[in-house]
Amino acid sequence: MDINGLVAIVTGGASGLGAAAVEMLVDKGAKVVIADLNEEKGKEFAATFGDKAVFVKCNVTSTPDNEAVVKAAVDNFGRLDVLVNAAGIGSASKIIGKDGPTNLDWFKMVIDINLVGGFDMMRLAAWQMSKNEPNENGEKGAMINVASVAAYDGQMGQAAYSASKGGVVAMTLPIARDLSRDGIRVNTIAPGIFNTPMMQLLPQAARDSLGAQVPFPKRMGEPPEFAHLCCAIIENPYLNAQAIRLDGAIRMGPK
Repeated sequence: MDINGLVAIVTGGASGLGAAAVEMLVDKGAKVVIADLNEEKGKEFAATFGDKAVFVKCNVTSTPDNEAVVKAAVDNFGRLDVLVNAAGIGSASKIIGKDGPTNLDWFKMVIDINLVGGFDMMRLAAWQMSKNEPNENGEKGAMINVASVAAYDGQMGQAAYSASKGGVVAMTLPIARDLSRDGIRVNTIAPGIFNTPMMQLLPQAARDSLGAQVPFPKRMGEPPEFAHLCCAIIENPYLNAQAIRLDGAIRMGPK
C-alpha cells in the first residue's frame, strides 16, 4: 500500500518505538490516531503534527477505550487502513523467589496488556478495515504487532513477558489466515535491544554494554529503524503472516 493518504492507529504511540512509527508515517503522508495512556505527553506530541494526528487516551485492556480509538480514526479521518500495536509493558520476576512463588496477578496483568489488549485492538480494527474498498492489489488494510526477541530467547525472570510476546508471534499466522479473505495483512516485528526512553534511564556504561552484545551493528537499535520496517511492511503487498526479528543478530543469554 502507498502510505500517502492512509489512516493509521498506533498504540503506545506517544513515546519510544510507537512515536517513531507515528513520525515516519506522518512524514510519508499518513494521518494517525495516537493511542496512549500518557495524556499530557500524547496531546503535546499529536499537536506537533497539526491536523495530521489526533490523540486518544487509551488503556488497551479496556474494550471501550479501544473502541474509542477506532471511532476516532473514522470520525476524524474517515477510514482506517493500518494498525501498529506498540503498546505494552515489560516485566521481571522469577517463578519462585526467597519469599515464595511469584505473584500470579502480575503474570495475568502482563498477559492482559501485551497479548489480550493487542488482540482486542486487532479485532476491532480489522472489522473497520473490512469495510474499506480494496486497492489494486486487493488490500483493505495492514496490521503490525510488536513482539520481542524475548518471544524466542526469554531470559531468567521473563516468563510473563516471554509468554505474552510469544503469544503475539503465535497468533500472527492464524489471524493472517482469518483475514485473508478480507484483504488484510498481519505481520509482527520482534525487536531486540532498542534505544528507547526506558533504556535511556540506564547509565551510559550499561547502555554501551548492552549494545556491545549485538553481533552487528554493535549498538542498540534506534527507533527510526523500527519505524522503517513498519513502513516497509505496509508498502510490500506480498509480506504477510511473518514475525520478523529486528535485532542485529543478537541471541539473548539466560540472564
